[in-house]
Amino acid sequence: METLTCNCLGYDVYSGSLDQISASGPTIFSTINQYSYCLAENDTNFRNALQRSDVLLPDGVGIVMAAKFLDHHDIKKISGWDLHQHMLEKLNASGGSCFYLGSTPSTLEKIKSKLRREYPNIKVSHYSPPFKPEFNDADDQEMIDRINEANPDVLFIGMTAPKQEKWAILHKQDLKAKYICAIGAVFDFYSGNIKRPGQIWIDLGLEWLGRFVSEPKRLYKRYTVYGAFFAYRLLIEKMRRMISKRGPEGVLN
Repeated sequence: METLTCNCLGYDVYSGSLDQISASGPTIFSTINQYSYCLAENDTNFRNALQRSDVLLPDGVGIVMAAKFLDHHDIKKISGWDLHQHMLEKLNASGGSCFYLGSTPSTLEKIKSKLRREYPNIKVSHYSPPFKPEFNDADDQEMIDRINEANPDVLFIGMTAPKQEKWAILHKQDLKAKYICAIGAVFDFYSGNIKRPGQIWIDLGLEWLGRFVSEPKRLYKRYTVYGAFFAYRLLIEKMRRMISKRGPEGVLN
């Protein structure tokens, strides 16, 4: 699959639009933001999963700003929500099918009910896996069997990062799905369990702030501790490049 990418902090981040993506085989979509970048710094398997994703979307203003700050790349934020809506519109137009893997049975039923109203042409299946830190072989096989029995055009995985990305990469070749999308919190947003910040927050590039205001206790560490660490890494990388460009004696190379 031919994609438009730019390298940002060691990751090939997608720089085109969703309409420009086409695939001939199983294609994994993952997203990266400042939080997942920080997690991956201390989790080799997660970092590998992000780097091996076929399409890595810039899901956060932090990544967009990093690409501009370090390499003058102009890319646009594409969130998991954007990917989800894009896929649903395509499936509804073609009468395709999708499968939701993750979350709770009640959340999945809410999603299915909403899809019937908004996208009546889509065939929907779902499965709620056991809630545990790690799956065993029997758990994995059950999920694979459920998905392959439905044979969906699109598989949506909502098990939060880094669990969902690792699972998708590990089982990519076992799954009968053309598109495999790790979209995490979108399950809760679309079902209505969590209210997504309004469009004005999104248009201003402040969706993160809207989420923080709504869930300060849960998101405090993500947007303060990890936010500060991400900014620190950007500054260190910028300084490293400036020193490298000037050479050991301060002369521009």
